[in-house]
Amino acid sequence: MRKLSLSGWIGLVMLATFVLLGVIGPWIAPHSPTTIDLGNRFAPSSGSHWLGTDRNGADALSQLLWGARAALRISFVVVAISAVIGISLGTIAGYFRGIIDDILMRVVDILMAFPGILLNIAVVATVRKPGLGVVIFALCLNGWVGYARVIRAQVMSLRERDFVVAARAMGARNRRIMWLHLLPNSLAPALVQMTFGFGGVIAVEASLSFLGIGPQLDYTWGAMLEQGTAHLWKQGFGIRYAMYGGLAIMWVVLAANLLGDGLRDLFDPKRRGR
Repeated sequence: MRKLSLSGWIGLVMLATFVLLGVIGPWIAPHSPTTIDLGNRFAPSSGSHWLGTDRNGADALSQLLWGARAALRISFVVVAISAVIGISLGTIAGYFRGIIDDILMRVVDILMAFPGILLNIAVVATVRKPGLGVVIFALCLNGWVGYARVIRAQVMSLRERDFVVAARAMGARNRRIMWLHLLPNSLAPALVQMTFGFGGVIAVEASLSFLGIGPQLDYTWGAMLEQGTAHLWKQGFGIRYAMYGGLAIMWVVLAANLLGDGLRDLFDPKRRGR
């Protein structure tokens, strides 16, 4: 019986911790992340502010917990939308092939020709004050192509298998063959892709927030990282505050990579032991 590797379990626990904090974080946050207290700016760790305060006097721990909620929301929505679009188009392209496959794959090639982060920046920068919806649209614009390529390759390798030929001979319609026979047998690589994509979305969103063109929220992890690096001259604050956001981003990306590697080894026995 196949089992998830130790690194995969570590990644799963780390990712579950992030999801849990993203769900309950705002409820356990000791303060509002947007409260301004200019008389308490750059305060060090204390009993009332465990991680100190930022340049506006807002509680850093509360910002970290609310940032987990924002990161979870963006990553979940982007991965879900990208996966649905990519899996659907990849299944259609791999099954019908011909002109449909050519058109869809040329679109994929065009989107993959652009560096992903630059395309995201170009889309978000067109809006004066990009909100959550604009960021999600920008990340989904090229986020689906990886899923489409993976699923297309899987469907093309399965469409001539005996169980598909038998279903076709029994008069099953194309839609039934695709969604009931091919898709369930192609989802394992897509699940691995979704796991890696989860961490990738967090990293890209943090990059956009660090550049000041992400969601216009002061408590996203990228915004916290930007504020810390902008105040490195402030001894005792800049490095400490930047570490909060940086370590949070590293935690999620590392968790997604560990879990993704574990799932890839689990679903592909040839890779186990390498």
